Amino acid sequence: MTTLTVECADLTDPHTFLAPRAELVEMWSRFRSESPVHWHEVNGGAVPGFWVLSRYPDVMEVYRDNKRFTSEYGNVLATLLKGGDSAAGKMLAVTDGQRHRELRNLMLKAFAPRVLEPVVAGVRERTDRLVRRAVEAGDCDFAKDVAEHIPMATIADLLGVPAADRDDLLVLTKEALSTEEEGSPADEALVARNELLFYFAELAAVRRKDPRDDVLSVLTTSTINGEPLTEQEIIFNCYSIIIGGDETSRLSMISGMRGLMEHPEQWRRLKSGEVTVETAVEEVLRWASPAMHFGRRVLADTEIGGRLLRAGDVVTLWNSSANHDEDLFADPGSFDLGRTPNKHVSFGYGPHFCPGAYLGRAEIAAMLSALRAHVAQAVPNGPAKPIHSNFLHGYSSLPVSLSSAG
Repeated sequence: MTTLTVECADLTDPHTFLAPRAELVEMWSRFRSESPVHWHEVNGGAVPGFWVLSRYPDVMEVYRDNKRFTSEYGNVLATLLKGGDSAAGKMLAVTDGQRHRELRNLMLKAFAPRVLEPVVAGVRERTDRLVRRAVEAGDCDFAKDVAEHIPMATIADLLGVPAADRDDLLVLTKEALSTEEEGSPADEALVARNELLFYFAELAAVRRKDPRDDVLSVLTTSTINGEPLTEQEIIFNCYSIIIGGDETSRLSMISGMRGLMEHPEQWRRLKSGEVTVETAVEEVLRWASPAMHFGRRVLADTEIGGRLLRAGDVVTLWNSSANHDEDLFADPGSFDLGRTPNKHVSFGYGPHFCPGAYLGRAEIAAMLSALRAHVAQAVPNGPAKPIHSNFLHGYSSLPVSLSSAG
């Protein structure tokens, strides 16, 4: 097995994260023990580097603190290293301070469990139908035939996207994320992102005149201090919902399915009811850690773990390491669907904790419940295809053979 040492691991390179899971787990263990607050050079020092936090307490310290650390220069490594994010101050994920609190309060109303009850009912029905169809077919690509369709349809319900537009929306979203595939032209993804923004600008104009019971209508008709949201705030937050809401659930479902096939004892525990779906959901989220990192810019000189982080520095919080920290998780390398407590950070933490976490959990729960009800056995039917990213972890293809539970 090749050893990814702290010194040689390039965390800006997507190829690093194509290493086998065991190598990545070992790499993060080395970071935590050898250099938990690590300065990572970029391009041999040609441009400023960034800090890498790998221990759970250090990651949590920064997540909690939006006074000394800000998201307004971007919240992922790619944008932070470029110097900023065009949506800063407009999109919830890259806004801080008073405006963040005001936007977040709006979003939380739209994402309240009571409001989401009919959406979650739709998730359960849709997921059950997709899994039953896959079982009837016997062979399927779980990523493309099942997981891909659950969060996107849910988000379309949430935003009030007309049925006639949904197929096009799915295509655009896949193209916007096409950088997940090695060699995909970046300009094609940019065009798709712009088309998504343009689409939501048009739909927002319709909803202003004809509000419905959906999140887009909430955004277009709400006011903050008597002022309506700007068009940019509306369309950037729609974009954030569609991209963020798709990734965590979709990639967790795919990794969860792979984990169940690789750990038949855990499949047995789920199938027999020995473990609850609720605890299984949390372990799937920890195990998958679909968003490997989030980032911040340092606002004031701060000491963490004996290292001085200076104002202006970029700091990255590695969920994929924190979720395997031995000081918090017993035997973190094991896939244990009964793990409790399970204080993973797959949805982030603190002021920027994902407002869609309830819905994401409901989607993964629906998948596990449908598998438990309809599948007797699942086995791989070809190699899984990992996505090409230094931000997201998971698979774009997962061929499986499913046998019916009868």
